[in-house]
Amino acid sequence: MTGYPAALALTLAVELPVYAVALRVLLRARLLPVLAAAVAVNLVTHPLVWWALGAAARSRGGYEIALLPVEIAAWLAEAALLGALLRRPGRACLHAALAANAASLLAGLVAIVA
Repeated sequence: MTGYPAALALTLAVELPVYAVALRVLLRARLLPVLAAAVAVNLVTHPLVWWALGAAARSRGGYEIALLPVEIAAWLAEAALLGALLRRPGRACLHAALAANAASLLAGLVAIVA
């Protein structure tokens, strides 16, 4: 599996456990709603991140310039969507989304280099 399907699979493999642990600890949320929300937010943000970074990569130095703003936008969007889906907006969703997105960004960068 390569390309977008592999990238989405890697993202979900990394982010779902992070969200599960973080939101169960921080919000005492039930596991299935947390996992469903985590999949849903990734199905919204991941294609947008993939498209934005792909478009940026086609210009010289564009990927490196776009990476941080695009990842920050994904983090904030996922935090807001999680809060709405779980009906618990706030810092817990912001912190969980930061941890999940940082972990998947690192995994993605490692996969690119490997």
